[in-house]
Amino acid sequence: MSSCRSTPARRTSASARCATRSSATPAGATRPRHIRHRAAGAPELLVDEASRAAGHAYYRSTDHQPSPDNRYFAWAEDVIGNDRHRIVVRDTLTGATRVLVDADAYGYGGLVFSPSSRWLFWIWRDARNRPTRLYRTPVIGGAAELVYEEADPALFMAVKRTAMDGYVALTLSGPDTAEVRLIAAAAETSAPRVVWPRRAGVRYEIDEWNATLVSLTDLDDAFDGKVVAVGRDDFRVGATLMPHRPGHPILSIVPFAGGLVRLERADGLHRLVVLRPDGREHPVSFPEAAYALDLPVAQDFRADSVTIIHQSPISPPRLIAVGLVDGRLSTHREQRASGFDPGAYVVEQVAARAPDGALVPITLLSRRGAARDGTGRVLLYGYGAYGVSSDPDFSIPATVLVDRGWTYAIAHVRGGSELGRRWFLEGRRFAKRNSFTDFVACAQHLCRLGYAAPRRVVGFGLSAGGLLVGGAMNVAPTLWGGIIAKVPFVDMLNTMSDASHPLVPLFRPDWGDPLADPRAYDYLATISPYENVTRDAYPPLLCTAGLKDDRVSYWEPAKLVAQVRSRSTAGDPALLLTDLNAGHQGSADLRSDYAEKALFWAFAGRCVCSAERRSGA
Repeated sequence: MSSCRSTPARRTSASARCATRSSATPAGATRPRHIRHRAAGAPELLVDEASRAAGHAYYRSTDHQPSPDNRYFAWAEDVIGNDRHRIVVRDTLTGATRVLVDADAYGYGGLVFSPSSRWLFWIWRDARNRPTRLYRTPVIGGAAELVYEEADPALFMAVKRTAMDGYVALTLSGPDTAEVRLIAAAAETSAPRVVWPRRAGVRYEIDEWNATLVSLTDLDDAFDGKVVAVGRDDFRVGATLMPHRPGHPILSIVPFAGGLVRLERADGLHRLVVLRPDGREHPVSFPEAAYALDLPVAQDFRADSVTIIHQSPISPPRLIAVGLVDGRLSTHREQRASGFDPGAYVVEQVAARAPDGALVPITLLSRRGAARDGTGRVLLYGYGAYGVSSDPDFSIPATVLVDRGWTYAIAHVRGGSELGRRWFLEGRRFAKRNSFTDFVACAQHLCRLGYAAPRRVVGFGLSAGGLLVGGAMNVAPTLWGGIIAKVPFVDMLNTMSDASHPLVPLFRPDWGDPLADPRAYDYLATISPYENVTRDAYPPLLCTAGLKDDRVSYWEPAKLVAQVRSRSTAGDPALLLTDLNAGHQGSADLRSDYAEKALFWAFAGRCVCSAERRSGA
């Protein structure tokens, strides 16, 4: 089996325009190699992650990118497991690789080359692991210079180059506010200029297209987003390029000379739309019950096609070029899974009715011809927080589970943004209980449809998805055959009362501030999974933790496990598995990922087998 992801790089020379990059895991390997492909000549190896990981108990890399002149290639890597990265730069001309920033870098949208390729802008994490400073370091080596420091702990940072390489853009954002500061390519060492000062309730991003700046924003109550022109000199709002349409959220935009491309949702499914300079639009969608599109951001502004990545529960990722003029689709690369037959599976979408009447979408993957008589088994995954959507990606572990008679289901509960921002708000803060009851309603609906029966459904979630399954477990303890909670956020009341936590100031708009708001305290006290375990017949529970996790500290799942052990009347196990080398994420290799999924699936199978024996099934 091999996997392939490819991202076109911005470049300046004619020869470089013919180059693309891909990330591929060779057959039999567990980590990818990052390769550059040119129109002529052999592929060039940029990074071999297996070599970089050698000798480290933990390794994860991110933010791989070339310089605009295509000479340098940079990435961030974590070799400790605590999300504090170092930044590495490879000189493709000489072959030399060196650590440019040795520690404390932020690796998720936290580094970018300057338009001239002379500087690397990067974000620094403070002692509490918050991204708070932007630095500029010469690519050839030298002292780091402070560019900007943010004092508000409720804002996070991201840095990028705009599409035409006209600016470096620093975005400061929280759940309900944003501010963008620009550094012009003609003055890379100057102080950044503020586009629009931060204002509560207004979020925005800045890019450039068609001789102007453009902004994806929710200004003027455009809660699902609109795109407007912005003056380069005075930053005044100009013409609306893409209007706001409620229920059709605009997720991202990527500008090209030949069109402004947006990724949006229509009826919960991804759709690509190309806005041509003459104002005409060309939509691109796929005739499948469920699928996911990814629109890579760092693409060549002068390219005549936009690159997207398409996948579905039965379609491995494939790299597709979409012509900006004619909309023609051509597949460049695709992942191949040895022995996998997509015709042996079926993908469906159904909807469960929540207690308040909302219809909650569910994506289902099962074997073709599987019985619908209640004897099956369902693994139900969910997340439902921060507006993050649970997309129907291709997953080899999911197909392996389905091959053993299960249905793999994704519950698109409120708190995510599958149906737009209102769907998110209906599962946020004082409406958070909706996420839990949505998840329970999805499990009950699948039982009514015959995919399973009570105690034959296992709930699975990670991080805030662990909160989801923990809350659903408290709402309906006897519904579940088992619960799997990976690094779960389950001690809400205590964690949200800790202002020193790296994420608490940022996410108080999502959860509330129990120290300053009595209503928030009371509400969190009624939904926090740890505080609400009761005397009841709880299902088997498996929680995982990372010792170095600063997002969800290991004691949160430990406390939930202890609470279930002390109060459950069922006598079923409540287990805690702690990774001593990892933080919130495990080491990024296929062996670790597959071993973890194998453990989870084995636990799920054991849970349901035990329930079946008890019922005499």
